[in-house]
Amino acid sequence: MESEDRRPVLIVATLSAFLIPFTGAALNVALPQMGSELSADGVALGWFVTSFLLAAAMFLVPLGKLADIRGRKQVFMVGAWIFAATSLLLALASSTPVVIMLRALQGFGGAMIFGNGVALLTSVYPANERGRVIGVNIAAVYCGLSMGPFIGGFLTQQLGWRSIFVVTALLSVATALISTWKLKGEWVAANKESFDSTGSLLYCATMFALMYGLSELPAPHGLGYLVAGALGLVAFIYWEAGARHPILELRLFRDNLAFAYSNLAALLIYGATAAVGFLLSLHLHYVKGLSPQDTGFVLLAQPVVMAAFSPLAGKLSDRIEPRTLASAGMAITCLGLLILASIDTESSLWFIVATLMLLGFGFALFSSPNTNAIMSSVEKRFYGVASGTMGTMRLLGQMLSMCISMLIIANVIGRVQITPEHGTLLVQSARVTYLIFAALCFGGILASQARGNIHQAT
Repeated sequence: MESEDRRPVLIVATLSAFLIPFTGAALNVALPQMGSELSADGVALGWFVTSFLLAAAMFLVPLGKLADIRGRKQVFMVGAWIFAATSLLLALASSTPVVIMLRALQGFGGAMIFGNGVALLTSVYPANERGRVIGVNIAAVYCGLSMGPFIGGFLTQQLGWRSIFVVTALLSVATALISTWKLKGEWVAANKESFDSTGSLLYCATMFALMYGLSELPAPHGLGYLVAGALGLVAFIYWEAGARHPILELRLFRDNLAFAYSNLAALLIYGATAAVGFLLSLHLHYVKGLSPQDTGFVLLAQPVVMAAFSPLAGKLSDRIEPRTLASAGMAITCLGLLILASIDTESSLWFIVATLMLLGFGFALFSSPNTNAIMSSVEKRFYGVASGTMGTMRLLGQMLSMCISMLIIANVIGRVQITPEHGTLLVQSARVTYLIFAALCFGGILASQARGNIHQAT
């Protein structure tokens, strides 16, 4: 493909990579105002975030496989329009259940985007340029994370939380229009295969049971959902092993160590870091008394550093083994989480900002090289599945991170609406959570090192 034909692919992939994290980061800053207006307790606030992650995690792999069969452009385009429509409806939502339901539907559209952006880039760019464009794509993710708290805080303070979804709807429409009008051709790598409907249903049901059960612990019905999810996982593996065209090639995990351990490392680091913004948003508002706009300024520190260093890390991963860069990034991130665990009610804002910058640098060193390793370890016909699997690991990690946070908050503070009087208990909850996250991150270092060398393998 000529370079001028690749450019629209890079544009829509970059726009979509910006859009989804921007929405989530902006929403983090608006949560206190949403809780006050909708009378939502701390657990319900967590579900404003978690419902999106749960739906996206359920559908990423099946929709990634569908894109390999039917066409990556088509699935991406439909996802962009769904994201636009649900964003507009969220701006009009008037109750907690409606917000949670629409966020879940938005997650379904997000899965169509998540599972195809990187797959499209990998389809049109040669291997020697892959790290560079993936670095640009991931930098867009972190630009979204950077601008989300700042713009979200400003919009929330000046116009109210609903304005965030109006802006998101406009960005979604722009992404959908460009993908509809400017992308030439279609990318289909498995058009001779059939779609595994039974496997897809088993996968979605299993993901729902596992993630919902985790979020409901320690309640007895939460344990019941986890048991059902474990049984569903066994059934899914059994079915996929005999399926002619499975939605998830189990041999990718069994025979491809680079693919398996790179995805495990992604799961662990996202599990260790995704809820940091959520916890710090509550800390800055209820403990430090900051406005949504000022909270956004503080949270800006981490993603700005990510956006600055991700393209460089991606470019370096074309020449230096990804496991070397990614493992160093995991180690730095682990150190940052241990430092966060020392934060108390007296910690200065500058200390928090410096720690967030350290976390951002560590994550930047990890993310682009790890993504390059995953996409470079599979054949072209698996790009959609690989991209979907990678996105699933990200969302599962984010879901795990939020579930751990919500579980600890529910046990330490209780299922009540959080107020400034809960500041000390909030700090205690966060401290325990950060220590658990640091342990997950240490496990990610081991997984990152175990993947082996990518460049020698290819």
